[in-house]
Amino acid sequence: ADNLSEALKKLKITSTDSTADSLEGCLDCLLQALAQNNMETSEKIQKSGVLQVFASLLTPQSSCTAKVANIIAEVARNEFMRNPCVDAGLIPPLVQLLNCKDQEVLLQTGRALGNICYDSHEGRNAVDHAGGAHIVVDHLRSLCSKTDPASEKLLTVFCGMLMNYSNENDTLQSQLINMGVIPTLVKLLGIHCQNAALTEMCLVAFGNLAELESSKEQFAYTNIAEELVKLFKKQIEHDKKEMIFEVLAPLAENDVIKLQLVEAGLVECLLEIVQKTVDSDKEDDIAELKTASDLMVLLLLGDESMQKLFEGGKGSVFQRVLSWIPSNSHQLQLAGALAIANFARNDGNCIHMVDNGIVQKLMDLLDRHVEDGNVTVQHAALSALRNLAIPVVNKAKMLSAGVAEAVLKFLRSEMPPVQFKLLGTLRMLIDAQAEAAEQLGKNLKLVERLVEWCEAKDHAGVMGESNRLLSALIRHSKSKDVIRTIVQSGGIKHLVTMATSEHVIMQNEALVALALIAALELVTAEKDLENAQLVQILHRLLSDDRSAPEIKYNSMVLICALIGSEPLQKEVQSMAFLEVISKLRSHENKTVAQQASLTEQRLAVES
Repeated sequence: ADNLSEALKKLKITSTDSTADSLEGCLDCLLQALAQNNMETSEKIQKSGVLQVFASLLTPQSSCTAKVANIIAEVARNEFMRNPCVDAGLIPPLVQLLNCKDQEVLLQTGRALGNICYDSHEGRNAVDHAGGAHIVVDHLRSLCSKTDPASEKLLTVFCGMLMNYSNENDTLQSQLINMGVIPTLVKLLGIHCQNAALTEMCLVAFGNLAELESSKEQFAYTNIAEELVKLFKKQIEHDKKEMIFEVLAPLAENDVIKLQLVEAGLVECLLEIVQKTVDSDKEDDIAELKTASDLMVLLLLGDESMQKLFEGGKGSVFQRVLSWIPSNSHQLQLAGALAIANFARNDGNCIHMVDNGIVQKLMDLLDRHVEDGNVTVQHAALSALRNLAIPVVNKAKMLSAGVAEAVLKFLRSEMPPVQFKLLGTLRMLIDAQAEAAEQLGKNLKLVERLVEWCEAKDHAGVMGESNRLLSALIRHSKSKDVIRTIVQSGGIKHLVTMATSEHVIMQNEALVALALIAALELVTAEKDLENAQLVQILHRLLSDDRSAPEIKYNSMVLICALIGSEPLQKEVQSMAFLEVISKLRSHENKTVAQQASLTEQRLAVES
């Protein structure tokens, strides 16, 4: 300790005019003290005011420069020393040293700047201000192809410095991307894949940058996919695989990179991991199984990558994914169902899958999760069934396979995501299927649950889908019994409210359903229509210039049907509809204009 105090005093006095030898002795003493107790020594260095002295010692000509930079690197390992280093004016001279040729000086300078930037806003700003990142990126470029140990060590330090400089800082990450650091890092990874430390630094840097959208476009122009898959195949340790996964996941959000990863053989690696880990109960294996199967599903979100793996339904990957569905692992069941939902994104694939028995597999899976089931698996299986039900030719096949009954088992679910998918699946199934729509529409339990969900204010998706299914049951069945069931369950007011939705498609569906109610069962629904103030709402829709042409048209059709009811006709007469409708006779849309003339005649006759 005495030696340290001596050395600090000496440094302050002699830094300006001392001989190199006496300086060296003092610096060695500091380094030794730091090696023994970094924190305590750093505190003493800060209190002594020597940091300001270091700024004048950091010159390319001095033989002590590397040692001074090394001391700064060591003290900056402590969080409390980073701001004092910036305040002592050490950043500009350190950045200047990045221009020198001496490898030891470069190495220690890179360490010093990297440590000062670690989690320090002030450190990063100062390095940015002094233009340090630019010089380091140039160094990476020029050293990139050198594979001697000294160069690789320097590359590792510089990668680490850039990582600390830009970590979790979008502005600085964008700056590095604009400097073109990505192609350089990808090249580094390819050339130095045998060097574990450097490879790790590259991966962490990629993980840092890959979250930014602008980086993904740059990555797509490199052979990153190929390099990462090549590296992945070599890994045995869980932690190393995990590091690569952390880069793959954000990159795989980009559709171009998805396809590149598929072409580079990532899928085969993932399937192999699944096979190896599926029966294991080791924590690492369970984590790997989840990551691999999740990534597999992500790759299927790209249209091209998905179609490539589907291979007309004959692809080995598609077949392997199918085998996940009956598995005993919830994670694989989930990934399998999500993968099917992703494959089911065009009519051709959906038709092929339904013809080849996928529906039964999904229904069996749902059956396993009816009582206290896994919500994510329920949600995924229902998503897959909903997508499969979109092509017209699949609807009747799926209905006769018993999909509606299988889905109705989840009516008791209290989980909004499951409710939402259940509703969407039923709505898809009954589209233009009159018999099925009638059967479901007469199911009192279902209709009562729909009316209850129409009031789910906290879950707009469930509320919207419930309204749409109520309307669909009427529109596709055109059945008096269905209308009576809906009236009996208190569903009319919700259809009237739906006519005021902000979505034109929903407004329209509501108006068409209400017109059918008025045409088929006006007497039964009369009281509810009156209480829900339908006539006032129609007046508002017709008066509003922003209403779409089809809304105006269907509102007038509905008015003509409503005047068959005495109380509703009185309301229509009391609200000066003729005035609004006569204006619509000159509407730019011919269909609207014609309907306005017809409606005007009907109203004139009735009055």
